Amino acid sequence: MSIQMPPTLLVLAAKRLLRDQALAIAALEYLPAELFPFFLAYHGGHHRQLLKALAQAWPTVLPLGVLMQRPPDHAPTRATGLKVCLPRRCKLRVLDLRNMGANFWDMWLGVGTENCSPTGPVTVHSSSPNMEHPLAPLEVFLDINFNERDRDKFFMHIIQWAQQRERLLHLCCKTLRIFEVPFQRVRRVLDRVRLDCIQEVYVNCTWDLPTLGTFALYLGQMSNLQKLFFLEELEWERQEQEEQRSFSQFLSQMLRLWHFRELYMHSPSFLPGRLDQMLRCLQTPLDLLCLTYCQRLTYSDLTHLFQCPNLRQLKILHLFGLSLVDFSEPLRALLEAVAPTLQDLGLDNCGLADSQVKAILPVLSRCHQLRKFAFRQSVTS
Repeated sequence: MSIQMPPTLLVLAAKRLLRDQALAIAALEYLPAELFPFFLAYHGGHHRQLLKALAQAWPTVLPLGVLMQRPPDHAPTRATGLKVCLPRRCKLRVLDLRNMGANFWDMWLGVGTENCSPTGPVTVHSSSPNMEHPLAPLEVFLDINFNERDRDKFFMHIIQWAQQRERLLHLCCKTLRIFEVPFQRVRRVLDRVRLDCIQEVYVNCTWDLPTLGTFALYLGQMSNLQKLFFLEELEWERQEQEEQRSFSQFLSQMLRLWHFRELYMHSPSFLPGRLDQMLRCLQTPLDLLCLTYCQRLTYSDLTHLFQCPNLRQLKILHLFGLSLVDFSEPLRALLEAVAPTLQDLGLDNCGLADSQVKAILPVLSRCHQLRKFAFRQSVTS
């Protein structure tokens, strides 16, 4: 038989505030911050004025994104949350519209904390240190995710809302995710945001190279980009001259990425025979390189891969589905170079034989930071 605990004084105080909205609004300036997380209780559409006033009085950082991932019937409250007035005495400094997960709210409210494990830090970092933008009283963070249907209007609404208040706030989109959507949809949004805010890009689309070349023009403006994940499996009829022109355009934009640190490439059909060109475009040493299902990479591609000077400080190296049968010595030489920094090595499905694994074991023993080594689906006995 379970014993129901009586409500805490905090809960009782919140319920009292809900019964007298005018009193609650008048007292917000004097309320302790511990009461503010009961914003969840107000997020039902019945306390819109209190919701609005509470957002204005919220101290420093308001992670609102998880509350905006609600069903359509919460749209009025969602709109109210966006149309926050910004008076001079507004305490709010960061409005985070990214979906950080509900654990933040549950733990602050003391709801189900025994089952909660934070998915990541709840602190909100400022914009990139190298970005130049006017100092604004309020910074708004938003992730752009094109894998959800009918989100374009939502993004455009927020962008327009921010542009109308550009002297009062700065909109910062750090992450861009594009999953199987026409490029025109993406373009409409990218034309309206500050591209130098974006730090991570995930592309999982069946674009042809001309489209990729056009997207690269936007990519080159993401001067603070640190991570690029590109998955593409579509084959198309190739016209060599057009393909090389589009790829050259892509490479020319890669040359502008001075903060680039992580590269993920999954089955890109344009890469075989051109990997050396792409590696030469790297302006900074990579921390992470992940190549998966790139079976068509040539001998020359892999030779340049293992000799690339910008891979000498890798912390994570994953090569999945590459045939490394003839590359024991180049692989050993690369591992020797990254021994001081390497933390995670994955050589799954690379056809490694017993003799090849034994050849790299002495090098791995000198990788003092190595925490993970995977070589599943190899031919070792």
